[in-house]
Amino acid sequence: MWQHLYDELKDKGFMVVAVAEESRGGEHARPWIEQAKSSYWQLIDVDHRLSDLYNLVNVPQAIWIDEQGRIARPPETAGSTDHFRRMDLKTRTMSPEDQAARLAARQAYLDAVRAWVNTGRHALAADAARAALPRVTPEIAEAHARFRLGVWLRTHGRAAEGDRQLAEASRLHPESWSMWRQAADLDEVGKASGPAFWQRVQALGDRLYYPPPKL
Repeated sequence: MWQHLYDELKDKGFMVVAVAEESRGGEHARPWIEQAKSSYWQLIDVDHRLSDLYNLVNVPQAIWIDEQGRIARPPETAGSTDHFRRMDLKTRTMSPEDQAARLAARQAYLDAVRAWVNTGRHALAADAARAALPRVTPEIAEAHARFRLGVWLRTHGRAAEGDRQLAEASRLHPESWSMWRQAADLDEVGKASGPAFWQRVQALGDRLYYPPPKL
């Protein structure tokens, strides 16, 4: 979807920068990058520095940055919805109604990006954008540091110590699905989308997994 939008708007100075936060390195992100066949920028962030900078907690999230380098919209869900939570886990299928609603939300987000590039609509004033930035608490800052330490320890053959740091990172910052999923996949490939993931999603209750953007 982003390739089509980029092709449409690139002559107006628009660029998509897709960043894979992948602690295991570029080879683990390569299949997704090659599948996208994009001509926009694809980067790999092995240290999750982007999450440090913008307090990203899930994927896909997007940040709008204008030609002056100013944040026009802070991190927000980029067109995904919670309809997947009603998926049939045996068949991994969604109802036609949920599929249609998910596609409509995705299209609405792309249309908002298009309107911003063409008319400036949906961009926030500097004060409003600053106020809407997710607040980084001391606990969140510590969580990011412990996450990086945990990954480093695992990379250097100290898996038990690393896992303790990763678990503490998730305890300090439970809203970060990105850290939890990455830690789960470091332990066992595919675990981040398996039963433990669904148990964690179900534990949300009425809370949203993908809070909709306030457009």
